[in-house]
Amino acid sequence: MKVLRKIIKIDEEKCDGCGLCVPSCAEGAIEIIDGKAKVVSDKFCDGLGACLGKCPNDALSIIERDADEFDEEAVLHFLSEKDKKHDKEEKTLPCGCPSITIQNFIPDKNLADASGSSAEPKATIASALSHWPIQIRLVPANAGFLKNADLLVIADCTAVAFPTLHQDLLKGKVILMGCPKFDETDDYVKKFAEIFKVAGIKSITTAVMEVPCCSGLPLIVKKAMHIAGAKIPMEELVISIRGKIISSSSS
Repeated sequence: MKVLRKIIKIDEEKCDGCGLCVPSCAEGAIEIIDGKAKVVSDKFCDGLGACLGKCPNDALSIIERDADEFDEEAVLHFLSEKDKKHDKEEKTLPCGCPSITIQNFIPDKNLADASGSSAEPKATIASALSHWPIQIRLVPANAGFLKNADLLVIADCTAVAFPTLHQDLLKGKVILMGCPKFDETDDYVKKFAEIFKVAGIKSITTAVMEVPCCSGLPLIVKKAMHIAGAKIPMEELVISIRGKIISSSSS
């Protein structure tokens, strides 16, 4: 049944899809769809406007129009289904997959130099990895290895393309990796915001490929810092598909 009531209006011309309004809506009424913030369903929006102050482009406003009545039961069901989907993604596989088992291990202190001549046996390259898991979706915000860490956030493909990742980027850092193209970016923003609120991260380095689909990862990290109210030194690296660092910037 439609009634005249207050409800959120989103100006798509002003909206740049930053997603800062999404976590502020406790009812989950706003989602990023096709690069724009949209109200999923009128019945999920209570019209109170908790999301208004989060938009840097002033794209959100409260208007009065005919809309479905706010349905608290529908909201609870909607949020429950979203939680179930999230839990299903992070559930341990029946085979006992160790991917979500938290582990800490001490990397070799001396990372071997792989630049030996062809006439001499090449030294073994030691791993600089200090923890497990490493996928963004699987790491809990309160994981011990995140406490006061220097964080390295990379796009999945970077690990394959950049041949000296362990020696040049990973040593002394905690790594989290994921794909901003195939994973839910809203989930990434929420996860990083949680981490930045509780872990006391000292510095962040992001490393992405030069391809367009990777470019969203540093933005995700910055949005999460904004949400968490955190100011953390950040270095952004872009890797070519031939495995070279082609740009570097700091903020």
